[in-house]
Amino acid sequence: MRRESLYTSGMTAASSGDTLRAHARDLSARIASAAPEIEQQRRVPPALVADLACAGLFRMLVPRDAGGLEVEPGAMLDVLEEIARGDGSAGWAVMIGATTGVIAAYLPDAAARVIFAATPDGVTGGVFHPRGRATVVDGGYRVSGRWPLASGCQHCAWLLGGCIVFADGKPKPRENGAPEARMMIFPASEVTILDTWNVSGMRGTGSHDIAVEDVFVPAERSVWFSTDPVRRGGPLYAFPVFGLLALGIAAVATGIARGAIDDLLELAGAKVPTGSRRPLAERSATQATVAQATALVAASRAHLRAAVDEVWQAAASGAAITLEQRARLRLAATQSVRDAAKAVDLAYECGGATSIYADSPLQRRFRDVHVATQHVLVAPATFELAGRVLLGLPADTEML
Repeated sequence: MRRESLYTSGMTAASSGDTLRAHARDLSARIASAAPEIEQQRRVPPALVADLACAGLFRMLVPRDAGGLEVEPGAMLDVLEEIARGDGSAGWAVMIGATTGVIAAYLPDAAARVIFAATPDGVTGGVFHPRGRATVVDGGYRVSGRWPLASGCQHCAWLLGGCIVFADGKPKPRENGAPEARMMIFPASEVTILDTWNVSGMRGTGSHDIAVEDVFVPAERSVWFSTDPVRRGGPLYAFPVFGLLALGIAAVATGIARGAIDDLLELAGAKVPTGSRRPLAERSATQATVAQATALVAASRAHLRAAVDEVWQAAASGAAITLEQRARLRLAATQSVRDAAKAVDLAYECGGATSIYADSPLQRRFRDVHVATQHVLVAPATFELAGRVLLGLPADTEML
């Protein structure tokens, strides 16, 4: 059932967060039931996207004065985790739609209204990596490019594509000598979707390639987090933006792990292994596995929440967020993803041969969580970056 939109409700950020948590809990069981359909269609069904949008889940991080809910990071974690507990692909789709909403804080008023406030049920998505080419022209840019991994592109109203900026036929340099890069924002009608998403895990995210050819983008519809000022919103937009994106990935991975533990508990109570007279739950190895997986997830969640709370308190109070705090935030997000994958591996192995069948949710959790581990924001290189910062060594921290 579609819910009344939250956007004009006048709620506080805290009450919006509580309402979103409740909606996520309500939707999670339905999403779990729809998981086989999501995987088969390689996308979240449009009717379910509509309900997720109407519940406000895609607008969690959009500023309130641009038609969003502007909830604190802890609420975002809870919501994404609950949706991913139902299905990893659905959680990922919500994560992409929610985190790309941060751009509204950086856009001029007119562009923010057109993209967000004018269509409150519209979803955003796209690719940050600057794979496209944006040539400077009067009033904006002429843009061409192709971007892989555009999760949820089929249900988006607006799509982003990172570009290198060119002027006079060559890359435009920044003050530090590096090429200037910007994200360009396109109406979905101007974007070609190329059916390329044939993968093992996260099959339901619809992360196809997207492409544009010589499309005009007004200057006010481009943004770059590292160089542009925040134009609206509260302390949420003082929170490290790349840290926020990494947190979204961690929340999805942890949700997948919690779902895998749920699946194992259900299986263990019903399955009698071959050659045994007792249910799987009565085996000591099963008991130890459940405990180990639960402890892994609980410990990583606690570590992540502690890092988030520390940085959020600084952002909310107006204090400067230190480089070490940024590093610890990314470290916690990356470790959470690794621990989630280990927990899913434990559950998958404990399920025995049952885990390998297509109708077992454990095999889908296994494939999905190992896609999450491959994202650049939580890749193993993050440990090196965080370690350099903690050791006081020089490091490229622009995206920290």
